[in-house]
Amino acid sequence: WWMQVGLLTVPLLAAYLHIPPPDLSPALLSWRSSGGYFTYKDQNIFYKDSAGAIGSSDIVVLLHGFPTSSYDWYKIWEGLTQRFHRVIALDFVGFGFSDKPRPHHYSIFEQASIVEGLVHHLGLHHQRINLLSHDYGDTVAQELLHRSVQSLMFWLLFVVPIKMFAKQFPGCAALGGTIHCVTTRFLLSILQYINQRKKHRERWVGALMSTSVPLHLIYGPLDPVNPHPEFLQLYKKVLPTSTVTVLDDHISHYPQLEDPTGFLNAYLNFINSF
Repeated sequence: WWMQVGLLTVPLLAAYLHIPPPDLSPALLSWRSSGGYFTYKDQNIFYKDSAGAIGSSDIVVLLHGFPTSSYDWYKIWEGLTQRFHRVIALDFVGFGFSDKPRPHHYSIFEQASIVEGLVHHLGLHHQRINLLSHDYGDTVAQELLHRSVQSLMFWLLFVVPIKMFAKQFPGCAALGGTIHCVTTRFLLSILQYINQRKKHRERWVGALMSTSVPLHLIYGPLDPVNPHPEFLQLYKKVLPTSTVTVLDDHISHYPQLEDPTGFLNAYLNFINSF
């Protein structure tokens, strides 16, 4: 029986790994053409930078989750440009339109350094920046928050939509809708961030607990990764000074896509409270 399964699985897996990715949708082609690239240690990193509200000097940097890309923010992009002077998002290395080197040691520390590199590339390293993060991007933001205590960089506002303490499901292998066929080895190298979260939990959760930077959580109660009400109770216990917005009961793990209006209103209400 095992031999029959093996004889069937091997050719199917080989075929899957060599299926070319489908053509990009017009929406993704438009997203890519509206962005650009900068180089971080010989790696081409995709980013999108839009000028927005006249009269505002506020900047927001958006950090996407796993296993997707900056395209996660497309439904609230226009709304953000009506409030912020600059709206900036990037694809982390290994995701979306950015390079996907292999073999490569993917780490949260490297992703945080890439964000810092982008900020310097855009000449914004002396300005206060709002961080809006999701899932994988939450941990990158936590590392940036930890570094801000050690350096002159100061991140004004830090928003964690979801994914902080609970274990995360591996999800799918599609990266930002642009890569549909990846090797198991590559996927496992990306997934090392889960072990990194466990190893550096004290560093990253400690950064949240000790910071004076305002924090806000935008939460979908149907999120299977951060189950309700246990996650919310833990969050409030660990970070009692953080404010929280709980969206409608049917909102799950991608609130910025499932309820863009509710998500955007919650975020702007938080921003405008300062």
